[in-house]
Amino acid sequence: MTELHLWLRHEVRTTERRTPVVPADARRLVESGVTMTVEESPQRIFPVEEYEKAGCRVAKAGSWVSAPGAVVVVGLKELPDEPAELRHRHVFFGHAYKGQPGAGALLRRFAAGGGALYDVEYLVDEDGRRLAAFGFWAGYLGAALAVLQHRGRLDAPLVPTVKEELDALLRGDGDFTALVIGALGRSGRGACEAFRVAGVEPTRWDLAETRELDRPALLAHDVMVNAVLATTPIPPFLRDEDLDNPDRKLRTLCDVTCDVGSPLNVLPIYDRTTDWTDPARRLSEQPPLDLIAIDNLPSLLPRESSTDFSAALLPQLLGFGSGGAWTRCLARFEQARAEVGIEEGEFRRD
Repeated sequence: MTELHLWLRHEVRTTERRTPVVPADARRLVESGVTMTVEESPQRIFPVEEYEKAGCRVAKAGSWVSAPGAVVVVGLKELPDEPAELRHRHVFFGHAYKGQPGAGALLRRFAAGGGALYDVEYLVDEDGRRLAAFGFWAGYLGAALAVLQHRGRLDAPLVPTVKEELDALLRGDGDFTALVIGALGRSGRGACEAFRVAGVEPTRWDLAETRELDRPALLAHDVMVNAVLATTPIPPFLRDEDLDNPDRKLRTLCDVTCDVGSPLNVLPIYDRTTDWTDPARRLSEQPPLDLIAIDNLPSLLPRESSTDFSAALLPQLLGFGSGGAWTRCLARFEQARAEVGIEEGEFRRD
């Protein structure tokens, strides 16, 4: 069996502070016989020196492009636009399997180079449950920002923090009503916990409550957090006509899922995400409605979220390429690649 060589890449997004592998888990990988190279990164929450002390090799940011072909490149968010041909195996969140903007272009890059995408979103057990996720912290941050925005205390630009400091800002009385949709999932549980810290007991909806949506009840809440990532078409939770409803009490909306551009989007009332510089955007004036839709929320608590995610990903990396989870992950990539190829007739991979 070929020795596994993992290459932890620098993230090109300037607001990305997280890492999929923390130094303590990198040490465990190295002690297990894995070769690990870590790129320098000025923004990663853990300095590269901690990885070096753990036995990892150090490389320049972006040097994965010229790494040996057998290397498995590990990251979190989007790749840079170059190279045009991706020849390595990559582990990261590709967001390329549901027709999102840029999905076809990314899959063509893999096809052109002969590489493969092991999308962490589709690294699942036999029941389809994700094995490594940032969901709890995404929900926690989403609800926290919604609380601060609703109370007029959300300062911009956003900066990373630690949970103790964030919780100090959140604490208050139950001065508004809140709704969490998808409350039983990881993100939903995180959102409910943040509301609890803020002194608010949210209404909790999940599948049973959304099969026949009570839209007036939804609009009667002051704050809403969406933590539902739809995998099949369902009626949208909010429509354009709901924004103009004069009886709407809803004033602050956080979409943790940020499924913009997907035909499965359950909140098709906006067409672009918000960011750390401008975290909230006014969607409607009469009555007012503010939107928060940031697609890397856990990066605002980078140490806590990275530590939890790394702990979940570690056993999977120790068995990379073997076992049903990685087989399912690769099969989903092959399915998506074939679907794009059939639609556009631009490539086939032997």
